[in-house]
Amino acid sequence: MSIRRTLYMLSGTLRGVFFILIIFVIVWTSLYTQQIVGQLRQEAKEIVEFYATTIKRIASDQLEPAALGWLFENITQKTNFPLILTDANKNPTTWKGIKIPESDMSEQALKNVRNIMGKMARENEPVPITYNGTILNYLYYGDSRLITQLIYLPYISFGALGLLILAAFLGFSSIKKSEQRFIWVGMAKETAHQLGTPISSLMGWQEILKADHKNSDNVQFVSQEMESDIRRLEKIAARFSQIGSQTLLKKQDMHPILADVVKYFIRRLPQTGKEIKIVENYGEIPQVALNRDLFEWTIENLIKNAIDAVKGKKGTIKIITGKVPENGKIFIDVCDNGVGISSKGRRDVFKAGYSTKKRGWGLGLVLAKRIVEEYHRGKLFIKESHVGKGTTMRIVLNK
Repeated sequence: MSIRRTLYMLSGTLRGVFFILIIFVIVWTSLYTQQIVGQLRQEAKEIVEFYATTIKRIASDQLEPAALGWLFENITQKTNFPLILTDANKNPTTWKGIKIPESDMSEQALKNVRNIMGKMARENEPVPITYNGTILNYLYYGDSRLITQLIYLPYISFGALGLLILAAFLGFSSIKKSEQRFIWVGMAKETAHQLGTPISSLMGWQEILKADHKNSDNVQFVSQEMESDIRRLEKIAARFSQIGSQTLLKKQDMHPILADVVKYFIRRLPQTGKEIKIVENYGEIPQVALNRDLFEWTIENLIKNAIDAVKGKKGTIKIITGKVPENGKIFIDVCDNGVGISSKGRRDVFKAGYSTKKRGWGLGLVLAKRIVEEYHRGKLFIKESHVGKGTTMRIVLNK
């Protein structure tokens, strides 16, 4: 379970890092490829210009076309990009590096060569070969096979990255399904835990009744306690039945709800083995639209976490209410003087599975946040926390 929990806790970070890495690779590949293509095209241009300059320097009035062909063959034979030499009217005379035999001077072949010349001209400006200001020839050149491969490299990379993204998506989907299974299992465990206390109490009261059923005073006391536990069971059932369904909110006074939750914990604090004092400091606030069952559950989870945070024998928990000065909204603070929350813990504390307890399922704050923010349209957040000094959790609700 710890591996599954770790995967879920890291899934958000992994997704962010993964997609940032993907974007970086795409941008870097594109820019680097364009840089190399630009360099190779510049080198090709320099070779062609060198050829044109050479022709210009050795050309004379008696230079025959055959000599130009000879120069074309010998000076450019080491080039790795396609070349087409034309006359002054841009009629192809010889070529190399294209899929048309140089000896084929048929009309169809020349037409195909002219089509290739048009494509070359779109890629690179043809270089004129001049003598005494007169254009003798034009030299068309295209991209080498290496440049063509580099041009398609980003698309190949994008395709490969697309497959990688698909694989990652499937992987994250698997993590998400695992997370959902984890939450459902956790909810089942939480339900069993919630039901366990009142059920155990009822079993205990039953044994007392069996052993001492003739004592009417004792029977009355036990009956009252059993009735209290039954109400607790009804409340737990009501809470879980409302998760995932439309929630009815009713405007009511919040303070009696808080007071009832505090009384519930005060009765059970001796069982924790800690000397914890719960202080209530309620300000003047108007009625608030609440779902009592779910809101009680939220406050219980916050107080339970505050009790767990007190690692020593003594501790103080404060429940404070009032209005936020800036906007007049209602706040409820649950403060403790416990161990506090680290900076890393602040990022993870509201994620399912995060728990500092060995046997915890890390669902308490997740449920509390969902109840406050999804059902009551409020906010639940860490107001402040200092390691070794304590934490204040704040709920903010609209008036």
